[in-house]
Amino acid sequence: QVQLVESGGGVVQPGGSLRLACVASTGIARLNVMGWYRQAPGKQRELVATITGAGTINYVDSVRGRFTISRDNAKNTVNLQMNSLKPEDTAVYYCNGRSQFLVYWGQGTQVTVSS
Repeated sequence: QVQLVESGGGVVQPGGSLRLACVASTGIARLNVMGWYRQAPGKQRELVATITGAGTINYVDSVRGRFTISRDNAKNTVNLQMNSLKPEDTAVYYCNGRSQFLVYWGQGTQVTVSS
């Protein structure tokens, strides 16, 4: 069982930045894919970014060029650097880890972009 704990959410003005961190209770090296998802009020949860163990990265079009995902297997962490934030980025952000057979979720951290 892997527990994922997110941190770094908060309230920021449009154009600002936040850095989200996800710390795993055990080694993430065995998790093929790590990622961040988000869910805005009244909307379905959507993929934000993923990174494989080999370092292949994928972003949803709406954040490409503004967000950067990274992982550190030695520290069991996955980070999401979010720049040039927009009000439409407001959501609960969830960390996700996936092995061949299992999927793990964190409890989420709120990001609010508002003036």
